[in-house]
Amino acid sequence: MRDRTVTLGPGELYVVPKGVEHRPVAREEVHLMLIEPTGTPNTGDTATAAARKLA
Repeated sequence: MRDRTVTLGPGELYVVPKGVEHRPVAREEVHLMLIEPTGTPNTGDTATAAARKLA
């Protein structure tokens, strides 16, 4: 995030508030899970967003 750095250890979780620009960085290999709503651009480009399914 532009105004701070959040450092996580194994098993820790951080929720980035909606609308906050962020860029995850790892110094070594990591395994992580991102939870995002369908339609979220994965590169900042709406052309790369997953298709949104309407129920």
